[in-house]
Amino acid sequence: MSYPVTSQPQCATTSCYQTQLSDWHTGLTDCCNDMPVCLCGTFAPLCLACRISDDFGECCCAPYLPGGLHSIRTGMRERYHIQGSVGHDWAALTFCLPCALCQMARELKIRE
Repeated sequence: MSYPVTSQPQCATTSCYQTQLSDWHTGLTDCCNDMPVCLCGTFAPLCLACRISDDFGECCCAPYLPGGLHSIRTGMRERYHIQGSVGHDWAALTFCLPCALCQMARELKIRE
């Protein structure tokens, strides 16, 4: 005989699913911290997006797909436990694309 599930299992300690969230190592507008990345992000953003995608372990075509850059940025935040939200990612990539790409490239460079 089976019994219906009436509650979800609970974690025995309060730190069961807690992870330490950090910030991006560089700010969104710190583009000049790495001049080659800054120039690439300014004059060839799609090339930089492909490099970011490749360095992150995704297909180089991912930035060309609808929502591709957004998913890469969100995935980067999740992988490296960086604070933020999908809304912040969307705003950064929509209104400050070159700066957001440069920030992502610098983050990958620092975390290598």
